[in-house]
Amino acid sequence: MFVTAVLVFVGVYHIGDPAQLLVAADAEPADVERMTRMLGLDRPLYEQFWRFLSGLMRGDLGHSFIYGEPALKLILQRMPATLELVFVAMLIALAIGMPLGMYAGLNPEARLSRAIMAGSIVGISIPNFWQGLVLIFVFAVTLQVLPAGGRGEAVTVMGIRSSLWRADGWAHVALPALNLALFQCTVVIRLVRSNVREIALLDYIRFARAKGLSRTRIVYVHILRNMLVVLITVVGLQLGSLIAYSVVTETIFSWPGMGKLIIDSVYQLDRPVIVAYLILVVVMFITINLIVDILYSLIDPRIRLGGGEKG
Repeated sequence: MFVTAVLVFVGVYHIGDPAQLLVAADAEPADVERMTRMLGLDRPLYEQFWRFLSGLMRGDLGHSFIYGEPALKLILQRMPATLELVFVAMLIALAIGMPLGMYAGLNPEARLSRAIMAGSIVGISIPNFWQGLVLIFVFAVTLQVLPAGGRGEAVTVMGIRSSLWRADGWAHVALPALNLALFQCTVVIRLVRSNVREIALLDYIRFARAKGLSRTRIVYVHILRNMLVVLITVVGLQLGSLIAYSVVTETIFSWPGMGKLIIDSVYQLDRPVIVAYLILVVVMFITINLIVDILYSLIDPRIRLGGGEKG
């Protein structure tokens, strides 16, 4: 986190001059200088960074130049929309990727399996932004069955505020979630297929076949159960990727999440929001990886955090 904070802060410091954007186009140099002093941008870089670190220790990531509100508050206000999108995208990726990956792994020589793997290569190769535009053109413009952008109205149910409590919310999230999920779906397919092929060749699977167990029991009891560690890996690592890579999708579909906020902040040179967003994403990645490691030890008894037994 410290290294990230240094790299991000120094990198953002050298991008443009926010004071020039906050004053009128015909402003005098004195007005620009006054705005620079007001924002604290006239101080040396090391002093600005020290103030940032001091605030970070107190949970204060600075105030937005544009909105005049705490940067962390602005991000947390947009976070529910992003988590909504990521949650639905992950469900789609798993619902499509797991069955297709298992089928391709259990039937590697079938024509359908080869078609699935060829499709996964195409899915990885398609640019995300172009794919989003195609989805909008087909489903929103041509067929007119789904909205092209925006988020449905959020309501509170059981203390949880979300747009997914209403059918309109699902209609709005469908296209951006599908766009975000398609790339992840191809990753899930390829990862699941390779692991199924590996597990299917192990000795205990051969022994289960020799005992006369049915194919269904072997798949759902032995293979699928041993896929839990892989599934946790997929969900954990891809969840972090979905949060980080939702920027393009949120921009294309005008989804009011953290990704849309960071793009707007880059255009407006809102440095505190940019730095706060990137620091928060790093924290989320670290937290998700920690949870994945803990779940490993709970699901697979062969994995231990403390090493082997003492003699």
